[in-house]
Amino acid sequence: MSPRSNDSTRGSGQEATPPAGAPPAAKTPRTPSAAGRVDALRRFAAAARRGRGPHLASCAVLLAVAMTAGAVAVGGDGRDAARAVPGVSRAVSADVLVRGDLDTAIRSLQTHVRQQPRDFGAWAALGFAQVERARTDGDPSRYTRAERALARSLALRPGNDQALAGQAALAAARHDFAAALDHADHALERNPYSERALCSRIDALVELGRYAEAAKAAAVADRRRPGVPVFTRYAYVRELRGDVRTARRVLHRALDSAAGPADVAYVATALGNLERGQGRYDTALRHYARALAADDAYLPALEGRARAQAADGDRAGAITTLEQVVARSPLPGPLVALGELYEDRGAPGDRAKAREQYALVDAWTALARAGGVDVDLDTALAAADHGDTAEALRAARAAWDRRRTVHTADALAWALHRAGRSAEALPYARRATATGYRDAAFLHHRGMIEKAAGQDRAARASLIAALRLNPGFSPLGARAARAALEDLEAAR
Repeated sequence: MSPRSNDSTRGSGQEATPPAGAPPAAKTPRTPSAAGRVDALRRFAAAARRGRGPHLASCAVLLAVAMTAGAVAVGGDGRDAARAVPGVSRAVSADVLVRGDLDTAIRSLQTHVRQQPRDFGAWAALGFAQVERARTDGDPSRYTRAERALARSLALRPGNDQALAGQAALAAARHDFAAALDHADHALERNPYSERALCSRIDALVELGRYAEAAKAAAVADRRRPGVPVFTRYAYVRELRGDVRTARRVLHRALDSAAGPADVAYVATALGNLERGQGRYDTALRHYARALAADDAYLPALEGRARAQAADGDRAGAITTLEQVVARSPLPGPLVALGELYEDRGAPGDRAKAREQYALVDAWTALARAGGVDVDLDTALAAADHGDTAEALRAARAAWDRRRTVHTADALAWALHRAGRSAEALPYARRATATGYRDAAFLHHRGMIEKAAGQDRAARASLIAALRLNPGFSPLGARAARAALEDLEAAR
């Protein structure tokens, strides 16, 4: 599937664009360990609990430095990178960058821009690579260096489609989807066959809630550049419109065409996520196993496996796996999932462990916000259940004002309900389920809102649908749905 706002994805600071030309002869920025990044987040979370306002903002700046082991402070210039787009530089092998080892790609790009500082394609590769790296290690401060590298590329070759496509990916990663669409359109004016721009255009339209246009964009991309990146996005567009059968078929087609371990891991994880969302946990676990056989360190597959384990009743296995995930990439989704599993287990000390996960979410969103990232959707979802309901409502309204998707509709509905305004929430809950997209959490939220609004018959239907679709969609949510159904039955 295409990256969701949690986007996963569903995060980073802005610095002055460096001049074009040779980079300074600074040492390669150090890369902090995963444990070091998590420790930095924990220190920041503790500071955040003691103070707010300007103090919090200044702490976020310090956290950014800690997360990058001083790379920003010592003049990191966008030279450390991860995976790059195909064909961006004559001297850097696209196969190594896209299919090969991530660290090898980083070293290759670092070496190349030092030797060929006027290679605009290599700078564009670095910019896009930084975006991808931030997605894998949960460090949104990397986006600053992506921005600078892309600007370097455009200074060397104004209007080159590779850098414009990189800017589209960067804007999407920062959740500025209007800008992402604009950059993608400009890149496609120069190169109608740019795979990265075609994919970013689909992502932007999806995240702006323009689903019919996204479907057309996916069809165009499939004609121009059929392949794994386009297939997975095409499948997600179909899923959003309720066509799970086609989404599944397209993903299997993508898996059959996967050319290397990275593609296999990516597509098999997408299939696992699709099947898990339909309550087919055994099938989902087989797909995650295939993904991890291709790349045993692929974090989205580990997270998906943990969620499937929890849904299938293996809470201990799920906790162990999610602890591994958040130790390496402390992103809001897995942090909240781990916190809820601790709450569900209820062993001595688990409540404190859960609170720590939710505090780490606050720390991560503060860092991302300090870097210019729109984190309102992440904030709304986490705060509605585990934080300040007033803050959840503020963030949900802001997210809805910027982009009207099924996800922002659901977030606003739930935030309104948690704030005691269920009648006002109901139209948004209905809108979240209006496209045909089947998500058990959305149905659960709708059912709880209908129950609070006195619409018992509709609430019963929504809650039953949620539990039939995906009975283990959330350890706490599924428990609440079952309890609400018991109340409704008792009242009949």
